[in-house]
Amino acid sequence: MALMATTRAQLSTFLSRTLTRPGFIAFNGSIRRPEAPPVHRNFSSSAAAAAVVPQREPMGVKEYEDYRRSLYGDITHKALFVDAAGTLLAPSQPMAQIYREIGEKYGVQYSEAEILNRYRRAYAQPWGKSRLRYVNDGRPFWQYIVSSSTGCSDAQYFEEVYNYYTTDRAWHLCDPEAEKVFMALRKAGVKLAVVSNFDTRLRPLLRALNCEQWFDAVAVSAEVEAEKPNPTIFVKACELLGIEPEEAVHVGDDRRNDVWGARDAGCDAWLWGSDVHSFKEVSPNPIIHSFNLGLTTK
Repeated sequence: MALMATTRAQLSTFLSRTLTRPGFIAFNGSIRRPEAPPVHRNFSSSAAAAAVVPQREPMGVKEYEDYRRSLYGDITHKALFVDAAGTLLAPSQPMAQIYREIGEKYGVQYSEAEILNRYRRAYAQPWGKSRLRYVNDGRPFWQYIVSSSTGCSDAQYFEEVYNYYTTDRAWHLCDPEAEKVFMALRKAGVKLAVVSNFDTRLRPLLRALNCEQWFDAVAVSAEVEAEKPNPTIFVKACELLGIEPEEAVHVGDDRRNDVWGARDAGCDAWLWGSDVHSFKEVSPNPIIHSFNLGLTTK
C-alpha cells in the first residue's frame, strides 16, 4: 500500500523550494523513494547524519519523476514513522509556566522568561554523564535540567514536575484528526510506528492519551540506546515492523534529528510544519489526488 502526501500544484511549489536537499515526491498517487545521502552502516555515531548535500538545479515535475523512477523504480512506502514531541504530541502549557507554577510553593522565584533562557542553556550543554540524555526513565538528566532552569534542587519539586509530564494534562495531540488518519492508514495496510528521543515515560504517556493502540511499534531512544539523528533508532523501527528502510517515511519537526537522521538510515523524511502540515496530508488513497481519506479502489 502506498501513501500520498501532495497535489501536483503543491509539489511544484515544494520542488522549487527544496530541491537543494533530498526530499519527498508523489507521482500518480505513489510516493517515490527520494535521493538520500549515502547510508553509513557504522551506526555507532551520529556524525554521518550531517553529511553535506550537493546543490542541484531545480527541475520540473516530469523531469524529476523520470529521474526518481530511473533510480528507484516503483518502490513505494509501506510504513509511516512519526516523531512524538513536537509532531504527534505538544505540551499543553509552556514549559516555563509549569516549572514556575509548580515551583512557587518550593521557593522558585525566576520569571518564566528567565526559566526558559536557563532551560535552553542547560539543554544545549553536553550531557557529561552519558552519551545519551534519556537513559531508562531519564531522571538524572531531567533533575539536572529542572534544577538548572529554576535554581531549585528540591527532590519533591522535581518529582512533581517529572510526574506531571506523564499525564494527559501535560500533553495534547498536535493534529486532532490524527486518529482518523492513522486508523485509515492501518486499515489500508500501512504500518505505523513512533520513533522518538524520549525516556521510558513515552509508553505510559501514549496510553494516557489513548493513542498507543494506533501504532504497530514504538522505538524509544531510552530503550534502543540510540538518539536521533543516530540512524540506529530508525533501523530498529524498521526491524520492529519487518520492512526495509527504503519502504518507510518518517515525519518529524527537527531537521537534524528527524530529517537527516532518517535519511542517513535509508528512509525518506518529511519535515513537520514545512513538507507536511497535518496528518490528513498523508492519504491511503493512491487513486484520488485529494486529501480525502479512503481505501484504494480495486
